[in-house]
Amino acid sequence: MNTPLTRRRFLQLSTASTLALSHSLQSAEPAKSFAFVLLGDLHFDRLEHHDMAWLEKHKGGDLGQIKNYSRITADLMPRLFATVRESIKELNTTSSPVPFVLQVGDLVEGLCGTEELAARQNREALDFIKESKLGAPFLFTKGNHDVTGDGALPAFQQIFHPYLAEQARPFQGPAKLDSGNYTFAHQNAQFFCFDAYDKLSLDWLEAALAKRHSQHCFIAIHPPVVPYGARSTWNLYSSAKDQSRREKLLELLGKQNAYVLGGHIHKFNTLTRTTRGGGKFVQLAVSSVVGSAETKPKDILSGLKEYTGDQIRVEPKHAPETEQTRRAVYDTEREFVKSFEYADLPGHTVISINGPQVTAKIHTGLTREVWRTVDLTELLKA
Repeated sequence: MNTPLTRRRFLQLSTASTLALSHSLQSAEPAKSFAFVLLGDLHFDRLEHHDMAWLEKHKGGDLGQIKNYSRITADLMPRLFATVRESIKELNTTSSPVPFVLQVGDLVEGLCGTEELAARQNREALDFIKESKLGAPFLFTKGNHDVTGDGALPAFQQIFHPYLAEQARPFQGPAKLDSGNYTFAHQNAQFFCFDAYDKLSLDWLEAALAKRHSQHCFIAIHPPVVPYGARSTWNLYSSAKDQSRREKLLELLGKQNAYVLGGHIHKFNTLTRTTRGGGKFVQLAVSSVVGSAETKPKDILSGLKEYTGDQIRVEPKHAPETEQTRRAVYDTEREFVKSFEYADLPGHTVISINGPQVTAKIHTGLTREVWRTVDLTELLKA
C-alpha cells in the first residue's frame, strides 16, 4: 500500500536524506597520499631488431641514433631502472606508496622494418621491464617511434595492448584495451593516456573528460601541447590545418586544470598556459634517455623572460633554415604562457599527490640526486 506524500511526510524524508548524506560525507575516508614514477622517452633498442636493408632504403640517416640507443639500452638503461627500483622501494616504506610507473611514449625505438622484428623488439622491451622487478605496474602512452616503420602499428596492438590491459586492471577492472587511448584512476587522481597518432583521440578525450570524477586530472601525451626549446614546431596539432583541433584541445585542458605529462623533445620543461576561454593547465615534460653516466643539467632557461624566440639557441644546429618560422611560434604563444622553465636533463621524476597538493621531484641522470622539486599545484596559480 502506498503512503500518501503529505507535507509532513515530505519533510521527514528530506530530513532523513540530508542526515544520510551528511553521515556519508563525514564517514568517507579522505584520499591517501601516493606517488608515482614518471619516465620520459626510453627508445629501447638492439641492433638485431632492425632489417638493415629496409633501414638503408627508408631511414638510412637513422643508423647512428639506432647504434646509440642500442648502446644506451645495453649499458645505461639497466642502471636507470635499478635507480627507479630504489626510489620505489623507499617510497613504499613511507606514507607515499607507488601504485604504478607511467612512461610517456617512445618506449621502443621502432624502425624495425617488419612486423616480426617490431613484435620482437616490443616483447624484449617488456621482458626487460619485467626483469627489472620495479614492484609496480608499468603503464605508458603511445609515442611516434612506437609505431614507426613497416609493421610497427600492428605489433603495438598485438604486443602492447594486452600488456597495458593487464597492467591497468588493478585500477579499472577487467577490460579489453583495444586502443592507445585509455584512462585509469587511483585515489583522488584520474589519468588519461592520449594517443597522439589517432585522428579519433580528441573526441575520445572530450567524452572521457566529461565523465571525470577525480580531484586531479593528469593527461599523458607524448608530444608537447605547448612548444618549448628549439623545436617549436614539434608540438601536437601544430600545422595550420589543425588549428581548430589545437584550440579545442587547449580549451579542454584548461577547463580541467590539467597536469599534462609528456616527452618527445628529450628535455625537461615546465610551464603554465592559459586559454582563450579563461582556463589554465600545467605542462611537465621529461626525458629518460640517459646517454652518459655523468649527467648534469645544462642549457637552463628559467622565467617568463626566457619564453621568447631566443630559446631556440639551446640547439643552434637544429634546422637553421626554419629559424624565422620557429621564432614566430613563440611570438604567438607567449601571451598565454605564465611560467616557464627548461633544461637539458634526463633521469626519472617522482610525482607525489597529497590531498590537493601535487609536487614533482626531478632526479638527475642515473642517480637519485634531486635537481628540482617543482610545486605543480602552485604553477596552476601562476
